[in-house]
Amino acid sequence: MLAFILDKIGSKTLSFLNEFGEISTLFFKIHISMVRVFRDRKLILKQMEHIGVNSLPLVVIIAIFTGAVSAWQAAYQLKGLAPLSFIGGATVRAVITELGPVLTGIVIAGRVGASIAAELGTMKVTEQIDALETMSINPVRYLAMPRYLASLIMIPLLVIFADVIAVCGAYFVCNFSLGISFNVFFESVRNFFAFGDFVFGLVKATFFGAMTALIGCHIGFKTEGGAEGVGLSTIRSFVLSAAIILILDYILWNLFV
Repeated sequence: MLAFILDKIGSKTLSFLNEFGEISTLFFKIHISMVRVFRDRKLILKQMEHIGVNSLPLVVIIAIFTGAVSAWQAAYQLKGLAPLSFIGGATVRAVITELGPVLTGIVIAGRVGASIAAELGTMKVTEQIDALETMSINPVRYLAMPRYLASLIMIPLLVIFADVIAVCGAYFVCNFSLGISFNVFFESVRNFFAFGDFVFGLVKATFFGAMTALIGCHIGFKTEGGAEGVGLSTIRSFVLSAAIILILDYILWNLFV
């Protein structure tokens, strides 16, 4: 029994290290391929539209209710402990440093990361990637690099947009439901908000965007088993991306705060 347990632990450890090495290799190959950024600008712009512009409606819905719920939660926590005039600063700081980047990252992992894995996985099982290699086209440069770079650029921009919408949602709840005026709400924001909070949120968003695209590309390139394999890769991409976003969130808090 002990030998079986140790064998399982050893095999899982080796599998993890092997996959970590493959992801690291893909990461370096993508960055080496960036010397062709200008030549491949149309591919990158297309992916920026898919990842960024097409995600805006979903981000708006998530952000406005994130801000609204955060305002209600802050009012509940401050009730009897501090004046509600502090609610603006408390809500905005929580949204910009934590809720905006993390929730947007997880939503994009579900929409974009899974989409990347499905697209590349389908190309893999239908041998389209093999065809690219036959034509001397580097799949990493042609498929992975544009998606990675577009995600790296667009997810921080989406987080900025989500932060603004969430703050508006929080203000409307405070104004119409709690009777807090515009001046009181944003005076609290001015007193408690620090520009470093905004920068920290963008740093986290950049890491989240990079990992989402990197994992999606890695899993897509490793897909096998036909339609069933594509479905499993899609699920695995979202699960791994969401888990790594939360792990990175914890690590970055410990490193920078």
